[in-house]
Amino acid sequence: MNTWDVVIVGAGAAGLFCAGLAGQRGLKVLVIDHSDKIAEKIRISGGGRCNFTNRLLDASAPQKHFISQNPHFCRSALSRYTPQDFIDLMQKHGIAFHEKHKGQLFCDHSAEDIIRMLLAECEAGGVDIRTGCSVKSVEAPTADHTHYTLDTSHGTLQTTSMVVASGGLSIPKIGATDWGYRIASQFGLRLVERRAGLVPLTFDGDAWAPYAQLAGLALPVGIETGEKKSRMRFDEDLLFTHRGLSGPGVLQISSYWQEGTPIRLNLAPEVNLPERLQEAKLRSKKLLGNELASLVPSRLAEAWVSQDPALQRTAAEVPDKALNKLAEDLSNWQLTPNGSEGYKKAEVTLGGVDTRDVSSQTMESKQAGLYFIGEVIDVTGWLGGYNFQWAWASAHACALALAERRQSHNLQ
Repeated sequence: MNTWDVVIVGAGAAGLFCAGLAGQRGLKVLVIDHSDKIAEKIRISGGGRCNFTNRLLDASAPQKHFISQNPHFCRSALSRYTPQDFIDLMQKHGIAFHEKHKGQLFCDHSAEDIIRMLLAECEAGGVDIRTGCSVKSVEAPTADHTHYTLDTSHGTLQTTSMVVASGGLSIPKIGATDWGYRIASQFGLRLVERRAGLVPLTFDGDAWAPYAQLAGLALPVGIETGEKKSRMRFDEDLLFTHRGLSGPGVLQISSYWQEGTPIRLNLAPEVNLPERLQEAKLRSKKLLGNELASLVPSRLAEAWVSQDPALQRTAAEVPDKALNKLAEDLSNWQLTPNGSEGYKKAEVTLGGVDTRDVSSQTMESKQAGLYFIGEVIDVTGWLGGYNFQWAWASAHACALALAERRQSHNLQ
């Protein structure tokens, strides 16, 4: 029977990083994954260049960039393994990168560079990686049995410590499953309700018909949802799709949007629309649609004007009331999504293993020797590299704790 110090289930960002760090600290580490390919989420992220961290992350105030029932849970791990720490590792491996936008760091060449780096770190730690290996059942240590026993498609494994790094439900086509949540439930850990995050929003077909023709149009917007203390706003790009809205702004707001509530869009955040439209009325002989096309993208102007006969005339002829309504509609467009594109298009899963049942210092759960890292926990970052930084930081905290745990056992 194969016996290990640590078995990590999940060969993604968190699992591989934790394995390399633990292995280099002298632990005998095995990583298993039910998929044949490792690190698929890294491979496809950031358009294939992997937005691997964000320079703007503020570990002292994680609630700025992370969503959780306890947003302060992630502070300890994030403060002990920072974006600069991961940047240092990238530079050690000679991987070129660049800052694209709002602190977001991407590989110059390919996400494959990071996968190779993680595998090199695992190799340096003597880590064994087995793909196409699914876990059928897990038995906990008992009074007369000190190891976890995993019944897998590759046979029975025994381990002192088990790390769940199996991710969330997002993008099932690359292997996402609910296995991590089932293991948490098996051992009596609480779960926070899961839902798709960083996901495109959809709208009713008939109501969306006038805007479906805008599919492919991207523009900078102000987007917000919620009221008073729960209000969130982002200034990011928006993308119209055949079924609804996507783009960075929508992905960001989707993690805060609650079903049945509206979102609000300012489609011309840099323009004083009431003022500019009144100016056009006073001086222009052009059709209002042509004037509007100088303030917002022409396809958007056309779609708006075509819905109201009062706007289909020269700027000078449009009544003030219609002009004011147009300005209001474009700068405060309120609409209620009927849902989202779901896990198949979601970049992350909100919710997960309840942080009340996991140590923020070590990632060990209240079930001794059972650890959870990465997306499977109820910690979700903003778009822009924050979720990868949580993967690195939680894996680092876990690896240090695993090394300390083995040392304390050896001393006893």
